[in-house]
Amino acid sequence: MTAKIINGKAIAVELRQEIAREVEQLVSAGKPRPGLATVLIGENPASQTYVRAKRKACAQVGIESFSYELPATVSQEKVEELIRRLNDDPKIHGILVQLPLPAGIDGERVLRAVSIEKDVDGFHPINIGRLAQKGREPLFVPCTPAGCIELLKRAGAKLDGANAVVIGRSNIVGMPVALLLVRENATTTICHSHTRDLPGTCRKADVLIAAIGRPEMIRGDWIKPGAYVIDVGINRIEDSTRKRGYRLVGDVAFDEAVDVAGAITPVPGGVGPMTIAGLLRNTLRSAKRSQV
Repeated sequence: MTAKIINGKAIAVELRQEIAREVEQLVSAGKPRPGLATVLIGENPASQTYVRAKRKACAQVGIESFSYELPATVSQEKVEELIRRLNDDPKIHGILVQLPLPAGIDGERVLRAVSIEKDVDGFHPINIGRLAQKGREPLFVPCTPAGCIELLKRAGAKLDGANAVVIGRSNIVGMPVALLLVRENATTTICHSHTRDLPGTCRKADVLIAAIGRPEMIRGDWIKPGAYVIDVGINRIEDSTRKRGYRLVGDVAFDEAVDVAGAITPVPGGVGPMTIAGLLRNTLRSAKRSQV
């Protein structure tokens, strides 16, 4: 068996085109253009790269972006003061605080300060709480977990009644994607560093989502034949044959898994592009809600 490759890059392009059309319809109807504020604290190179990519993506779909950069030495009070100003600004429909935050900044307090109405990252405790409760709906769902579910559905996975295994329990990916799978009526197991017989648990999965941050940890013989595999991991490993001296791999040993799985995401080009597409979609949704 050779797995179907789930092309997140191509699917994200389709989503961006849909978003761009909806943005122009909104503006043509005389409504304000959706606006996204990005808050970057410190000079983390990876964070700077991510923020630039998000601003570029906004421009491509017609969403206005507002950039706020603060030094790593900024006080907690100044950060929260900025968030309050952005909460009150009608031109801004979404606020993204780029993580991780520098030492000395209480990230939990910062995320709580973001208005739930503008929490397009979906990380506000109330949004996560609603996601975890039956019969409650969050205003926004975290972008990477939502992208995982979108990829599964577009690849043809039948989630209702499926055995799903999530490897990793982070607040950003593991826990939210497990909650989303439960909402899709999948029987969901969350695995972590204390899980006994991780390979055996994985072999029972119709749907396997790897988000543990360890390069190629999930081997091909851990995977149930025909399973849908979503690899969230992005890890650098040394490779002297590459110009940069490294290459990117996921949490799944792709070359082994592709011969067993029914469908699998590559790294790069799988989940990553869906995250920014989800952020754009949440910002558009917020703009529409503000005009009701």
